[in-house]
Amino acid sequence: MKVIKVSIDKGEKMYVAKCVDIPVVTQGIDINECINNIREAVSLFLEDEDLEEWGLEKNPSLFISIEIGLQDVA
Repeated sequence: MKVIKVSIDKGEKMYVAKCVDIPVVTQGIDINECINNIREAVSLFLEDEDLEEWGLEKNPSLFISIEIGLQDVA
C-alpha cells in the first residue's frame, strides 16, 4: 500500500484526524493545523516502524478525506 487513508471530521471544538490503517489520531484548531499535525504524527509513528509490517511501501503518502457541514463553508 502506497497511501495511508485519513479522515478528518469536525468535533465540537476542533478538527480530528484519524488514520484508517494505522493507529494514529490527532487534532487541530482548523483544517490546516489538523493536516499539519496528522502529517507530523504519521511521520513520528512510522519513524522506527517496519513499513512492511503495516503493509506500506517506502515513502507512503496521505489520502485525506474531510467531512464538513454546509454551515462550515464560507
